[in-house]
Amino acid sequence: MYVLINFIGILVFLLTAILFSKNRSAINKRTVAILFVLNIFIGWFLTSFSIGREIITAAAAGFTDIINVAFEGIAFALPNWVNTPQMNFITAALLPLLMIVPLFDILTYTGILPLIIKFIGKILSFLTRAPKFESFYAIEMMFLGNTDAVAVSSFQLKQMSPERCVTIAMMSMSCVSAALVGAYIQMMPAEFVLTAIPLNVINALLVAHILQPNEILPEDDKIISLEGGDKKIPFFAFLSKSILGAGRLVFIVTCIVIAFVSLAKLINKFLAMINPSISLESILGVIMFPFAWLMGLDTNEAFRLAQFMGTKLITNEFVVMLQAQPLVSTFSIHMQCVLTVFVTSFANLGTVGILLGCFNGIVDENKNQILSKNVKYMILSGIIVSLLSAGIAGIFTW
Repeated sequence: MYVLINFIGILVFLLTAILFSKNRSAINKRTVAILFVLNIFIGWFLTSFSIGREIITAAAAGFTDIINVAFEGIAFALPNWVNTPQMNFITAALLPLLMIVPLFDILTYTGILPLIIKFIGKILSFLTRAPKFESFYAIEMMFLGNTDAVAVSSFQLKQMSPERCVTIAMMSMSCVSAALVGAYIQMMPAEFVLTAIPLNVINALLVAHILQPNEILPEDDKIISLEGGDKKIPFFAFLSKSILGAGRLVFIVTCIVIAFVSLAKLINKFLAMINPSISLESILGVIMFPFAWLMGLDTNEAFRLAQFMGTKLITNEFVVMLQAQPLVSTFSIHMQCVLTVFVTSFANLGTVGILLGCFNGIVDENKNQILSKNVKYMILSGIIVSLLSAGIAGIFTW
């Protein structure tokens, strides 16, 4: 019964995207069908097929090994933060970024990561018949995150049409940065975090194509290869810049988490003055409950998932992961899967502002105005992608 509801939910999420499409008659049904089937295959391969599970397990172990190395560096500087029965959030999830972010930046600087991105992007475009640049960008943002991917793709964004820029902005709502995966797997089940990443890539392409199908001429669909980082400065100057950037990221995430959690508690205090039974979580739970129920959960777990989903959309994934971390082991395996996959993305209201700011510094005023008018589509894209990814992963996990 619950499996059937989960499957129906996937179709409802897909049909919702079609319903809100700007031009349903222009949707390339072949591309949509290929992307959808590919995503179902990826979900099955990574969650139910032995080789797929081994790949995910190996990737999780690799990230864990990297994090353990990072802990050695943290322990050298702050031994009393590491050698404790229970490390705090900053130590366990954020300080390892001081090593992980520079590691990915080094791979970019040397040209290794750009080569991987371009290779996988070409394969994805060949398999799905999706536009080449969008396929390239989907892989790019999977490794670099949305802001860095937008910055690296600034030349292309300046050349392409405003409508195509909107498509890129929609896709950018659903990515994660590979450098943050190490933080995520410290709080949520690693196998589901890693499963979410490729699912989000395909679904970002799928949903953006449905919501805003663009007619792209062959001469417009060219990929400008990445140059592999800023090689105009010496390596150690580049590395120092990367480390300081990682430090700013740790500080920013810490500030955001403290602010959002505190504001949520303050809102709950005001709501309690009106009615002690009302809370921000309960309001969000009611709003998101139909979508959570379509994940194939019983009423109690669906309402709990709905609360997490709503909180994630108005705050960010770190806030929800911190809330869910002490409870996740008590949830059913299906609940663990759909919750983890749903929250493993940057899809939230704050990301909209960040993306608009990034585009504002790159493209002209006309494109910025069109992007501002399409904020609702950016939010809708992020929500539908998260729902589809969670639904597809969940249908194979019971």
